[in-house]
Amino acid sequence: MAEPESPSRSFTDLGINVEVAKALRSCGITEPFPIQEAAIPDALAGRDVLGRGPTGSGKTLSFGLPMVQRLSGRSSKAGTPRGLVLVPTRELAEQVSADLALPAAALGQRVVSVIGGVSINVQKKALLTPVDIVVATPGRAKDLIGQGALNLSQVEITALDEADHMADMGFLPQVVDLLARTPANGQRLLFSATLDGDVAKLVDRFMNDPVEHATAPSEAAVTTMEHYVFRVESREEKNLIAAEIALRPGKTIMFVRTRYGVDKQVKKLTRAGVRCAGLHGDKGQTTRAKALAGFADGSIPVLVATDLVARGIDVAAVSLVVHVDPPAEHKAYVHRAGRTARAGESGTVVTLVLPPQVDDVEKMFARAGVSPTELPVTPGCPELVQITGARPELVKQVAAPQQAATKPAGKSGKKPAGKAAQKSSGGSSGSRSARGRVQPSRPHRKKRPRPKKS
Repeated sequence: MAEPESPSRSFTDLGINVEVAKALRSCGITEPFPIQEAAIPDALAGRDVLGRGPTGSGKTLSFGLPMVQRLSGRSSKAGTPRGLVLVPTRELAEQVSADLALPAAALGQRVVSVIGGVSINVQKKALLTPVDIVVATPGRAKDLIGQGALNLSQVEITALDEADHMADMGFLPQVVDLLARTPANGQRLLFSATLDGDVAKLVDRFMNDPVEHATAPSEAAVTTMEHYVFRVESREEKNLIAAEIALRPGKTIMFVRTRYGVDKQVKKLTRAGVRCAGLHGDKGQTTRAKALAGFADGSIPVLVATDLVARGIDVAAVSLVVHVDPPAEHKAYVHRAGRTARAGESGTVVTLVLPPQVDDVEKMFARAGVSPTELPVTPGCPELVQITGARPELVKQVAAPQQAATKPAGKSGKKPAGKAAQKSSGGSSGSRSARGRVQPSRPHRKKRPRPKKS
């Protein structure tokens, strides 16, 4: 006889305040994810915590709920938070702030997000009143400190989310500087998909006997995610295949390598009849927020993005990720792919590969620990439709631009009209003298026949 399943634990079982748990239930969060169940008790006890799990596994509440609860019962000062969360991207900062706002409010706390791309004066004004938790990108946090608007001397708990990504993006010196400004005896909570490389330097310098919790391998080869490599023969076919896929039902994220590539891809898809938006570092924060909001509510079903913002896209029900440009290295693949199959949902990841890219892509997959299904595809082929839900019949045929050249009048039998006709036929209202003055043209006179001599 099979043993009965152990009942799932609730947030209150983990030690979370009843009011906070009630706030979570109001937005449909009733049971903790594995990483939350593992890390929250240690974080509540004041331990330094290293948490590793795949993207979408619930890391935000793993550090956010203990932070909110441990800071309760005491007041904060203007511009002097007691909780600090550092993240690599603006989108992730906004997402973390949104996730923490409700449980923080349940205990009378205020969360402020400070990021680049937004008026620093607006953020300075927001810090003029008491703030309990600041969620920040490293660069903007340093700017505010430099202008005297932000003080980290009273920070009791610091959390680093996506620490490895911050290191990969070159933020490590800024992160080190910010952590050094917080009290040495403060609690540190570090969460990421991977805990290797330069992250180890942060751990050695700033964490005190941390307890580590890992709920899943760092590779993208999770059971709820299917990986495919589509071998494509030409760029023209790749563009058409991308458009056919983009017209599928459901939410799709397409990744390209460069900012210029994002804008170019959006134009191609728009011409093909796709409702889409681009997301990259050169976009203003208002534009980026609008694009994400449209993607979240489904009014914009396709998002085209660069690696820079890959980790900041936390939108439910993304069923397909397409690497229009294969990523440069395996970590980028892991985090791009992690935009689908989030929180236990299923998803599909497709990489479009041209012949010159085959060898590099094979090496990248080997390092990522992923064994994709490989197959050749052509526009409208059955495999493409079956795997991705592509809709080739919906692609608008974009007419080639008309040639501006005009056929010579002699071939068409028609004379050019107006000023153009005067120019092309050599006629004019006058000619220029050597001094540049326009000389009036003389009327053409027919020669009179001379009288014949008698």
